[in-house]
Amino acid sequence: MFIGFLALGLGILGIILPLLPTTPFLLLASFCFVKGSEKFERWFKGTTIYKRHLENFVKERAMTLQQKLTILLFADVMIAIAFFFLDNIILRVVLLLIVVYKYYYFIYKIKTVQVVKASQNNTK
Repeated sequence: MFIGFLALGLGILGIILPLLPTTPFLLLASFCFVKGSEKFERWFKGTTIYKRHLENFVKERAMTLQQKLTILLFADVMIAIAFFFLDNIILRVVLLLIVVYKYYYFIYKIKTVQVVKASQNNTK
């Protein structure tokens, strides 16, 4: 539960700070709440944060282009840091393979959806 609330806090910070990815932290929070407590799972899934940032992904395996780019770029920065500090060529190749697979997965396995504005939701 502690990790769930920590991830939720980081996810909320990610909404405000453009370099911190929101979706992965909220996914981690959701996972922790599902495993930790049915009460907190129901609470979390009822929040506007969950509905705005995760509901599409959970139901349709879809993300907006902005969500995808934020996650990919944040992960690339973290991998690049490790890449430049490693001296082992095999580990560097493994990191490059991870980057290639990550882009393949985000491009071909996760649908890209348009951002739905609040005014459009009210008219449907």
